[in-house]
Amino acid sequence: MKILAFGAHPDDVEFGAAAPLLIKETKKGSKAKIVVCSLGEAGSSGTSVGRKKEAAMAAKIIGAEIEFINLGGDCHIKYKPNNGITLAKIIRKYKPNIVLTTSLKEEQHPDHKALAMLVRDACRFARYGGLKELKGLPVHKIGELYFYQSSADYYKPYDIVIDVSDVQKIWEKSIKAHASQMKTKNYIDLVLTKARALGASIGVKYAVGLWKNDPVRLNSLSDINLSSRNY
Repeated sequence: MKILAFGAHPDDVEFGAAAPLLIKETKKGSKAKIVVCSLGEAGSSGTSVGRKKEAAMAAKIIGAEIEFINLGGDCHIKYKPNNGITLAKIIRKYKPNIVLTTSLKEEQHPDHKALAMLVRDACRFARYGGLKELKGLPVHKIGELYFYQSSADYYKPYDIVIDVSDVQKIWEKSIKAHASQMKTKNYIDLVLTKARALGASIGVKYAVGLWKNDPVRLNSLSDINLSSRNY
């Protein structure tokens, strides 16, 4: 299986719910790639060069490859067709089964919602054979698209809650890789406290949440073996 995770900024994947999910899958042998769409240059802490190095270090801890692209810059990611085409090219080249991206919910950073809408469109563009901008790249239809919670997300309920207790320590290491960002806020405590609270709601130590883009397909009721109240 191949998983493609998008972040608007260098730390979105690690400070959000994507990192532990990638870790769980790479430990099983799946391939993962992180695409960072700005270098966080508008932030108050760290430099673009430094944050790029931190993101690369975090990706190595996760077991994923990483690519950096520019969709207009930090605080300037816009919802427009050209940006969606750029992301669709990446999807066609990587051919992921699952795509993860930031939340569609309104929250403190507008780049997160803008990127979520772009990725949603890009997944559709990637399967359209007639798009002239994508000629030369084989059409690709992804399996699933999910939106992951970020460090700023407090929206509930999530559509899917996943136990990540078994990878919490590796996840914490990936968060610590973003040392420049710890100067303004204790993100380790913020992120893991939320994961503990969500975990407690389903009877596990740590959990993260996702929102689905499409209904989850099952063959029968017997395929459903757990719910958030089944503990």
